[in-house]
Amino acid sequence: MSNIPEVGQQAPDFSTPDQNGNVVTLGDFHNQWIVIYFYPKDDTPGCTTEAKDFTELHQQFSQLGAKILGVSPDSGKAHCKFIDKHNLSITLLTDPEHKLIEAYGAWRLKKFMGKEYMGVARSTFVISPDRIIAYAWPNVKTKGHAQAVLNKLQELTNS
Repeated sequence: MSNIPEVGQQAPDFSTPDQNGNVVTLGDFHNQWIVIYFYPKDDTPGCTTEAKDFTELHQQFSQLGAKILGVSPDSGKAHCKFIDKHNLSITLLTDPEHKLIEAYGAWRLKKFMGKEYMGVARSTFVISPDRIIAYAWPNVKTKGHAQAVLNKLQELTNS
């Protein structure tokens, strides 16, 4: 279990496949803002809400020069089904071994119905074009989150 990167720190590098099996790295996004969000599982209620909300605001994020990346332990095949079912326009990265998830401190002890287990803690990071963590939400509630991220990104790009 790793620590959560803090604002002002260098963003942890990554190299992991997207839903189509293409390897995506932090270095692929030259002079671009990145919104990277971690979620537990495709096609579950909270994760679906979050992905659909980011998709709905996708154009506004693009206008600010930002790329949205969703990350879960699901397979590329599961991601493709999720994207097709909900008509998502965001890139989903697959991380079955939790390397990327752990690098961003999102693999944490969770509790559900009195049981403790390790799992993905819903969290989001805004990474600046110079690969610095510009803002972090370590514990996300899905309702209104995508809009809050967009508002923060507008604030960061205007300052």
